[in-house]
Amino acid sequence: MTSVRHLLFRMPWAALCAGLLAFATALPAHALRVKEVAAVQGVRSNQLTGYGLVVGLDGTGDQTTQMPYTTQAMQNYLQQMGISLPAGTSSQLQLKNVAAVVVTAQLPAFAQPGQQIDATVSSMGNAKSLKGGLLMMTPLRGADGEIYALAQGNVVISGAGAAAGGSKVQINHLSAGRIPQGAQVERSVPTPLNDGPFITLDLNASDFQTARGVADAINQRMGAGRATALNGRTVQVAAPVEPGARVAFIAQLEELPLEAIAPAAKVVINARTGSVVLNQAVTLGPCAIAHGNLSITISSTPVISQPAPFSKGETVVAQQSSIKINQEPGAIIQVPPSPQLADVVRALNALGATPGDLLAILQAIKAAGALNAELEVI
Repeated sequence: MTSVRHLLFRMPWAALCAGLLAFATALPAHALRVKEVAAVQGVRSNQLTGYGLVVGLDGTGDQTTQMPYTTQAMQNYLQQMGISLPAGTSSQLQLKNVAAVVVTAQLPAFAQPGQQIDATVSSMGNAKSLKGGLLMMTPLRGADGEIYALAQGNVVISGAGAAAGGSKVQINHLSAGRIPQGAQVERSVPTPLNDGPFITLDLNASDFQTARGVADAINQRMGAGRATALNGRTVQVAAPVEPGARVAFIAQLEELPLEAIAPAAKVVINARTGSVVLNQAVTLGPCAIAHGNLSITISSTPVISQPAPFSKGETVVAQQSSIKINQEPGAIIQVPPSPQLADVVRALNALGATPGDLLAILQAIKAAGALNAELEVI
C-alpha cells in the first residue's frame, strides 16, 4: 500500500497547491468581535515614573563634574544609610560607576500589591553605558504623587560597544534598558468596574455606524433594550450588579461577533517620513493630473585672486556659485473612476511619483473633489 508521504511526493505541485487553497478557502473566516473594536470604560493602565541611581558600572557612569544631581542623589542615599560625608567633600566625589536614571513602568488594570511588573530604565545624564548596572531601590509614583510600586534589579541592555584609540563601535542603544519583573506593586488603583447598573464600552475610533452595529449585536444576543449607543464613541450596556456575574457577562459580551462594518474612507499621510496609507474604502472620481519633476542644482567653485608682484596685495579666495534649474515636462494623465483600492493604487502608480510628491498630489485631488476620502496628516 502506498504511504501518504509517497503519495504527496507523487502529486503534481499545481494540484497540491490548488487543494491547499481550496482547503484554506473552506475554513471559516475569523469574525470581528466586540473586543477588537471597543474596551470597557475605566479598565486601563496607569503610568508610573521615578528617579533613581544605577550603580556598579564599569567606569561608564555620569561625569559628576557636569552632572551635580548625581552626586547630590548619592549623598542623600548615603545619609539615609547613616553615612555622613565631611563638609566640602561632596563636590570632590568622582562617581564614575554611578548614573542618574529615569525609571518608568505601566501599572496594569486590577494590579494588586505584591505583583511584579516590568520597568524601563533610561539615562538622564551623560553616562556612556548602563550595561552591567544595578538599579537601586526606586519608588515609582503616579500622576497624584503617591507611590504605587518599588523598582530594583539588574538592568538588561541588548547592545554592546567598545572604544579605543579614538575609534568607537556600538551596537544598539546602551543608555536605556529594561528590568523584567523589576518593580513590585505596593498599592492598587481602584477601578469602577462594579459601580452602578451599567457598563460603558468605549470604541477605539469614533464612528456612528460601528456604535450602532455594536449595540445591535448586543441586543440581538442579550435581549432587546440591553445596549444603547449614546454617541459615535460610547455604548451603554445594562449589566448584572453582582461582581461574579458582571465579569462573566463582560467576558461573554467581548466575544460577540460583529457584522462586517465598512470603515470610513481615510488616507493617512505621515508628513515626517512621507508614508501614505489608504484603507479599502478609498475611491477616486474621474480627474486629470499633470505631474513633472523640478530639480535645482547649486554648485560652488573656489576662485583664487592672486595680486600682482610687488603690489603688497593679499591673496583672496572667493566662491563662484552656479545655479541650474531643470524642470521635466509632465504629461497630463487621465485618471478613470476607481471604485476599488486596487484601481486607486494602479492609478497613482501610473504617475510615477515619489511618496513626497504623492502627498501633494493627494491633497490636490482632494481639493479638486475627486478623492472620496478624508485626509489625515500625522
